[in-house]
Amino acid sequence: MDAVAERQLASIGEVVAVASAAGIGVWLRGGWAMDFHLGEMTRPHVDVDWYCWLADAERLATLLAARGWRPDPRMPVEVQLDLFRDDIEVSFAYLARDAAGRVTVGAGPWAGTSLPQGLLDGPPGRIGDRTAPMIAVAAQIEFKEMYPVWMPGRPRRAKDAADLSQLRASLPAPS
Repeated sequence: MDAVAERQLASIGEVVAVASAAGIGVWLRGGWAMDFHLGEMTRPHVDVDWYCWLADAERLATLLAARGWRPDPRMPVEVQLDLFRDDIEVSFAYLARDAAGRVTVGAGPWAGTSLPQGLLDGPPGRIGDRTAPMIAVAAQIEFKEMYPVWMPGRPRRAKDAADLSQLRASLPAPS
């Protein structure tokens, strides 16, 4: 694991510790969620992607700012919380609930859109001695499969196809 990956991994531990101490729910998503599910780093990552509740975002940002994290001015905080410290970026997409209690996109152009059922029901993942909450594997697969359908202008990337293959292979065989 290179130095950037080590710092990203340390940031995951830091976010989990800060959020947990404050009673704020956070869940890994994206490439690091897959890696925590598989128990090892499978490829380099540009950033660390998370979910958090929209209602907790301002408090989370304040707690992380006290630890040296700064907002990325390129992303409006009303849409997503993107923070940098040195060369490490963490981003928090917002979650909310609809009137029926289903988990939805919390902000931005898709606010209110239902997210996969069971999204937050997966067990924590682990790499080495680090444990982190993460979105359910079935949701990870659904996101990777549906990304080019939901956003036709952005076709599936090679890393998404590789991730899908690894995630599917990690699931227990049907009985």
